[in-house]
Amino acid sequence: MKLNLILATLIMGISINAMASEAKLLSTKEEVVINAPASKVWDKINNFGDLGAWHPAVKSTEIQSGTNNVKGAVRLLTLQDGGTIKEKLLAYNPKSMSFKYSILEGVLPVSNYVSTVSVKSEGKNKTLVTWKGNFKRKDLSASPATGQDDETATKTMSGVYRGGLDNLKKISE
Repeated sequence: MKLNLILATLIMGISINAMASEAKLLSTKEEVVINAPASKVWDKINNFGDLGAWHPAVKSTEIQSGTNNVKGAVRLLTLQDGGTIKEKLLAYNPKSMSFKYSILEGVLPVSNYVSTVSVKSEGKNKTLVTWKGNFKRKDLSASPATGQDDETATKTMSGVYRGGLDNLKKISE
């Protein structure tokens, strides 16, 4: 009987892992060209501790652990609607004007999320900002709940990126 219980537990564990692997890795990428020097644009977005300075959906940002702009820092975003998102800084490179972060938990319909924001000079007064991410939907089951599917996850993240980049252009030009 003990062996049957162990086998049943193992099979359940394998089944759960199999369901989680059914959720495919998704990605999205948004870009904007800003008519301003790259250094000026980088100055607007380089503060991991203040996403609200350029993203209109963010009401406040608080560094909860670690040091701002240093790998390992954890920030808590409070959105305009009161929702929260906890994120961890994975890489920060002021020389290449980029940073990489992950979502630890939050209201967005994604899991296993990792994103990169980069600023690249395209000439004296022209800058390309790229925001791209890889993620899975939040509901990893074979039949995700309404609003937790691949399409919702991808559309939501594209909308988040687009909203931030459009506002960045507006406040930078």
